Amino acid sequence: MKVEAVVVRDRVETVMEAVEEHTGHVGVTVIEAVGHGREKGITHEYRGRVFESRFLPKAHMTFVVRDEIAEGVIHAIVDAARTGHENGDGICWSAPVYHVTHNRTGQKLEEVERV
Repeated sequence: MKVEAVVVRDRVETVMEAVEEHTGHVGVTVIEAVGHGREKGITHEYRGRVFESRFLPKAHMTFVVRDEIAEGVIHAIVDAARTGHENGDGICWSAPVYHVTHNRTGQKLEEVERV
């Protein structure tokens, strides 16, 4: 299963630690991103001038996990990504993936011995 999340950049380490602590899963890909949701950006004032930032800095995190831990990964991400602000914490979703193969060994994910 592929679990993806868009989170506030400052929460990336917190999310990674939460996923590892709650599920034991350690692999993740993180891509810096920008975007906005309902908040549609923010307004800054600097030296008396007003600037609008339509896009906010985010991080796109991708986890490829065994089906049986996907729900736990989602719960860990959602809990760790929550900042307490009214909006702007991002979103999380999952989708099935097929034919996952390790590049180094050529082994299918299902064939890799689980520790």
